[in-house]
Amino acid sequence: MELTFTKVGDYYIPDLALGICGRMREKFLKEHHPGVYNRMLLYGELWKHLAEIDAACHERMDFLIPAMAKRESVTEALKASDQMEWVGRMNNIRNRAEEIILHELVYA
Repeated sequence: MELTFTKVGDYYIPDLALGICGRMREKFLKEHHPGVYNRMLLYGELWKHLAEIDAACHERMDFLIPAMAKRESVTEALKASDQMEWVGRMNNIRNRAEEIILHELVYA
């Protein structure tokens, strides 16, 4: 992963657009592990770490949701026959997948 920087005054700021998982990880580190947060910030490792966590969360979601849907027989056939049931079950799967990922990657 290559990072680019923008010079603002005398400082170089990384050009990152963090997703929600990266921002949640930053908040978690700042509140619960301030020593780790400050060390990573001082050594310039924080933004790269947050971007990696955010990317890992998205990759895991892209893998976990279809796997859970397949295991629970939430198929296109169900979507065609009963859309509301499909939406409810997919929302349930998505919420459970988010909880798993937050527990494994963000709050670990």
